[in-house]
Amino acid sequence: MQELKKMKIGVIGSGIMGHGIAQTLARYGYTVIMNDISMDFLQNGMQMIKSGRFGLEKAVSAGKMKREDADQTLSRISVTINQEDLKDCDLIIEAITEDEKVKGALFRKLDGIVKKSAIFASNTSGIMISSLSSYTARGKNFIGMHWFNPPQVMKLVEVVKGPETTEDAIHTVVSISESAEKVPIIVNDGPGFFTTRFLNSWLMESYRMFESGVAGISEIDRMSKLAFGFPMGPFELSDFIGLDTMLHVAEYMYDETKRPDYAPPTILKKLVLSGYLGNKKGSKGGWYQYYGIKLEQPDRK
Repeated sequence: MQELKKMKIGVIGSGIMGHGIAQTLARYGYTVIMNDISMDFLQNGMQMIKSGRFGLEKAVSAGKMKREDADQTLSRISVTINQEDLKDCDLIIEAITEDEKVKGALFRKLDGIVKKSAIFASNTSGIMISSLSSYTARGKNFIGMHWFNPPQVMKLVEVVKGPETTEDAIHTVVSISESAEKVPIIVNDGPGFFTTRFLNSWLMESYRMFESGVAGISEIDRMSKLAFGFPMGPFELSDFIGLDTMLHVAEYMYDETKRPDYAPPTILKKLVLSGYLGNKKGSKGGWYQYYGIKLEQPDRK
């Protein structure tokens, strides 16, 4: 395996996850090429890297990063709409929409562009690596690299071993994660892996408990934080992730497993169809706004 910091990494997607992954890897010394379908998307991603909530300017002003380190981080990131520019990358990290066909089409195209020795990693939160790797001829060099939002802050990287993934590929992805001060944990392939399967179960059950009158939305959120130490309750977290995303994940989990407890309840579908998608652009709001509930302040002294 070549020296880690000499590896060139391509990040596909410049949205919330893509730009955060690119920023994190560049901060820790990697040369990163960020690719997206339009220069507008890429410019927005670079703006978030510079001055977003978890951007470099905030880190500098908070005293968490030196100005010269921020400048060096930016110098390591280039952007392109031309996927041919990724041909010499040693690792490709895909961070686009959570849709198997869209991801699969991308990987099929990249398989004919990027050098054969390169590792392909998907940031999918739950689509089976077995499925995604089938779109390529590099199953041995295909792996799941599931980051968490925001990538600049969250420590865990869920490393998902596909049916053919080699130990060398696993070692490389684990080593890169550790070098960026993340905590990689290896799991086996399956719908939702560990984290999304666990999260989906918790969220769907919380929706059902509200739907059946066990407790209210704000009460469930507060109890989850006070009893279990979670930073956000299930309804707050759902709004943060996006209700349309949660609906899509739940439908995928149910389709793959046929477990009724994974299926999305009617109440979630109702909100999404009504345009309540959570805290995202173009949404009418989330759980709290739909039901006209005031968001409680944190229970702190």
